[in-house]
Amino acid sequence: MPDPLDGVRVIEGDLDAKGARFAILVSRFNSFITDRLLGGAVDTLRRLGAEAEDITVIKVPGAWELPQTAARVLETESYDAVIALGCLMKGDTIHFDLIASEAAKGLSALGQQSKIPVLFGVLTTNDLEQAVHRAGAKYGNKGAEVAQAAVEQVRVYAALGRKGTRRRKK
Repeated sequence: MPDPLDGVRVIEGDLDAKGARFAILVSRFNSFITDRLLGGAVDTLRRLGAEAEDITVIKVPGAWELPQTAARVLETESYDAVIALGCLMKGDTIHFDLIASEAAKGLSALGQQSKIPVLFGVLTTNDLEQAVHRAGAKYGNKGAEVAQAAVEQVRVYAALGRKGTRRRKK
C-alpha cells in the first residue's frame, strides 16, 4: 500500500526544550497532589533540555486563579509556553463542576487568543485515589505529560511561524 502522506507537508514538533522559556502555574489547593504534578513537569522539562533559569513556577491559591494568572503571564510576553497545573476532586456540591468548568474555559480561551501555547494540566477526579494515580502512580504523571506536550507545541508554533510553510504552487 502506498504511503498516504507521500508528498504531503507535515509539520510537527520535536521534544527539544533547549532555549525555550516555560511558566508553570500551579495551584496550592490539594498541594499533596499538585506538588507531584509540578515535580513531574519540571523533571520532564529538564530532561528535554530546559535550563533551570528558563523555568518559572508561579503558585496560586487554587484552580480558579489559574486563568486569571495565565492572562497576566501572557501579557509579559516573557515565555514560550504556559503550563497550568491543579487538582480538583468531586465533592457533594456543584462547586467542583463550577470551578472545573471555568478553569477549563478560561485557559482554553487564553490559549486560543494567545500566540503561545497554554496547556491544561488540571486533574478533575472523582476522589483522592484517582488523583494519586494520575500524579505519578498507576496512570503516570499528568504534569510530566503536559510538560512534554508544551515542548512539542512550542516547536509546532515555531514551525508555523517560519516563512515558507505554505505549500508552493507548481
